[in-house]
Amino acid sequence: MRVLLVGSGGREHALAWALAASPLLARLWVAPGNPGTAELAENVPIAATDIPALVAFALRESVDLVVPGPEAPLALGLADACAAAGLRCFGPTRAAAMLETSKAFMKQVAETAEVPTARWAAFEDATAARAHLARVGAPIVVKADGLAAGKGVVVAKTLAEAEEAVADAMERGAHGEAGRRVVIEEALSGEEVSFFALCDGTDAIPFAAAQDHKRVGEGDTGPNTGGMGAYSPPPVFTSALEAEVMRRMIRPTLAEMARRGAPFRGVLFAGLMLTADGPKLLEYNVRFGDPETQAMLPRLRSDLLAAMLAACDGELARFDLRWSAAASLVVVLAARGYPAAPETGSVIEGLEEAAAIPGALVFHAGTRREADGTLRAAGGRVLNVAATGPTLQAARDAAYAAVERIRWPGGFCRRDIGWRALG
Repeated sequence: MRVLLVGSGGREHALAWALAASPLLARLWVAPGNPGTAELAENVPIAATDIPALVAFALRESVDLVVPGPEAPLALGLADACAAAGLRCFGPTRAAAMLETSKAFMKQVAETAEVPTARWAAFEDATAARAHLARVGAPIVVKADGLAAGKGVVVAKTLAEAEEAVADAMERGAHGEAGRRVVIEEALSGEEVSFFALCDGTDAIPFAAAQDHKRVGEGDTGPNTGGMGAYSPPPVFTSALEAEVMRRMIRPTLAEMARRGAPFRGVLFAGLMLTADGPKLLEYNVRFGDPETQAMLPRLRSDLLAAMLAACDGELARFDLRWSAAASLVVVLAARGYPAAPETGSVIEGLEEAAAIPGALVFHAGTRREADGTLRAAGGRVLNVAATGPTLQAARDAAYAAVERIRWPGGFCRRDIGWRALG
């Protein structure tokens, strides 16, 4: 198989690492890739959002499968363009990707499919949104309807915070077009879990679950980020809960999307809240999570490429996945100033020493390699240090031991990844 992987972050490095292990793989390209993917594949200088150039490259190189990493190319119709060109794409069409690109659409689908979720309302007028807030009170959640790079959700503890979030999104344009409409929903309490299922339009099989750490600071303090670390499997997410989520959420959603003429193929990421009344859906994403993928893939014992092909070809009903009994944990190293104003350009050393820790893997997320070989920070979330172990504590110990070997004064990380399970 000749495969084109689209994206440039830590998730894409982890996907490239897993795909490169497949006996089915003949050649792997990553567009645009990063210094980590360059060690596993050939990077090609095409932006993840340049749909015509990606399709043209795939046709020119006789690519057998296109694998989108981030949501942006899916929102722009990469899967549709691939289908029109006769190319396989492991990802949903633009219409099916609306499960992530419009939170109001996702809520409508969930409501029709009778998926357990928070009570909600959508608004395109700020005055009406504020009137609704005055009626329901706080705590309350305000979400930009569209894609906002992980920064469009405010869990407001007070009415003033909620009103500020509405003003930011709808009047000040903090999230651009994504915030012209907002979804306001009840604040649920419990533990959050990220659950992933592979889908082929008709059938779905469980992939794995992880718990992410969104806040920038220890003890879940400070602003939200794209994710500061994750671990898998989360002990709180039992096999019985997995079966319930497949039965009450994933399969009904697939059936509803097919009924709407937009069958979902690819990976469906359900953000869950485990409430006292059972699991409830917070959101759907239509791609692998970042950094959850970096925590899950080291545990996968099946061929990821074969699984993706089964999803593309409608064969998941006859497919299953094997997983290691090991636990896995990933720590995100971010540049100073992240998430507000990350400082880029600082030199990073010690990655080989970090990777020498038994069970450890280092994934590049926001780095660049100079012509002389120097590695520098080139983003907010810069490195992902993952490790597996027989227990979650062993995995955490190995991950932080690897972190200690990285010489990067310009970076920082949370020191409590896994605290929900380990304290």
